Amino acid sequence: MDTHCSYISYESTGYFSKLVIDYLNNAEALQPFYNLRPQLENVPAAISRKKDFGHRQVLVNELQKQYEGLTVDDKTVANIQSLLNENTFTVTTAHQPNIFTGPLYVIYKIFHVIKIAEELNAAEKGKHFVPVYFMGSEDADLDELNNITINQVKYAWQTKQTGAVGRMYVDKALLQVLNEMEGQLSVLPHGRELMGIFRAAYKEKSTIQQATLHLLNALFGGYGLVVLIPDNAAFKKLFQPVIEKELKEQFSHKAVTETIKKLSEHYKVQARGREINLFYLTGDKRERIEMEGERFKVEGLRLVWSLEEILKELDEHPERFSPNVILRGALQETILPNIIFAGGGGELAYWLELKAVFEAAAIPYPMLALRNSFLLADEKTAGKISRMNFVMEDLFSDEHALMKRFVQEHSSNVTSLEAEFTQTDLLYNEISGIASKIDSTLMQHITALKAKSLKGLAGLEKKMLRSEKRKYVTDQAQLQKIKKLLFPSNNLQERVENFSGFYAVSKSFFKDVYDASKSFDAQFTILVR
Repeated sequence: MDTHCSYISYESTGYFSKLVIDYLNNAEALQPFYNLRPQLENVPAAISRKKDFGHRQVLVNELQKQYEGLTVDDKTVANIQSLLNENTFTVTTAHQPNIFTGPLYVIYKIFHVIKIAEELNAAEKGKHFVPVYFMGSEDADLDELNNITINQVKYAWQTKQTGAVGRMYVDKALLQVLNEMEGQLSVLPHGRELMGIFRAAYKEKSTIQQATLHLLNALFGGYGLVVLIPDNAAFKKLFQPVIEKELKEQFSHKAVTETIKKLSEHYKVQARGREINLFYLTGDKRERIEMEGERFKVEGLRLVWSLEEILKELDEHPERFSPNVILRGALQETILPNIIFAGGGGELAYWLELKAVFEAAAIPYPMLALRNSFLLADEKTAGKISRMNFVMEDLFSDEHALMKRFVQEHSSNVTSLEAEFTQTDLLYNEISGIASKIDSTLMQHITALKAKSLKGLAGLEKKMLRSEKRKYVTDQAQLQKIKKLLFPSNNLQERVENFSGFYAVSKSFFKDVYDASKSFDAQFTILVR
């Protein structure tokens, strides 16, 4: 299958926030909120900040336990073992355990850290870099994680299970979702093979986090990707000093509040946090820890502790303490010898709130890279776009603007009154000059007449264009179909569609995305295949 790849700026897509664009453009307003730019020349400085990382033995021991029972590629085995070496560092992305990987961008962010690690391995002699997927398995937002869309068909897992999604079990309802997906995928060239991979991972009574680890290992093990599940007593024990500091001082709320105050002067704030940014995690429950006077309570579980009692609980059961979004990154950076974190626009926004939190906890703050983004199209769709005299980049414009341009290019009739707008403007300027010499109070009336005339012209132009569009109803229907396919619900494709529909058509999908993925050059990728 032939592939054609092109790159455009994130800003030109119109789908990314001002904060993201300013970060990419190294805007001065954002510089106080991070340390190092995500650039190859800054890697030695990032490494020097992580040189005293001391948790390597625990990290490797627990990863080896998590991978027990899986068929693991030699490259991943070597990468895990290499983490014992003081010259090995990680490049990390993170995501919750969406069923069957969730939206396409999860695949893109994984390939991004794989590509960054490969470039660093080629550039930094004497050092080794490992791509890591840090699983947000303690997330309890099931509605966000229980569904996928394959070629515009949505599948949802309906379960009565509660608590951390990673701890939930594969049940008959989820297996039924697999059966439904099989009806769609099995008719495609590699659909049955993909369904085999899914079924091997999602076995009844397996936890979702185990299934996700199994699936990602099957899909990306050959690239050396290491998947880490942080819902683990040994990992939480490493994080215990930070949790204790949070319980004693509520330090993260104080740190992030001041940052948010400064950041919100220019940008929309992503996450605000709470007085205590911890949950209590037990069984099928994940509930907020709150303060009431000098007591700590978990309202949903009717638990109450004094400070001494909750610190005893922490010492005995660190795995029961789960960080929220404000402290999750600190947990990640405690467990891993990490130097770069790759995340989406929303993740970037909340990480930029956290520099002071990391400083207060004495944890090195990583370089932040905006994960790669893609728009995928097959050659047939690209051909239709070309025959309408558009290029792929044009499709980021709204449908009305595209159709207006199409009509103006193809119609023999004049549909634009641009010259008339100019003439009207000049006419009223001339009238104003004449009238002002007679009576200056007439100016307000003339301004109102001018506005009324221009409004009337604008309305007439819209009606003319609407009438002309009716002659191109077939072309408009085709454009609508293309837009719906590439931008479902006016959203980026990568935020809606799952990878399955593309992989089942051609296994080269992963290779094509891998080949097109950049490391440090942040551009939006358009991939026609």
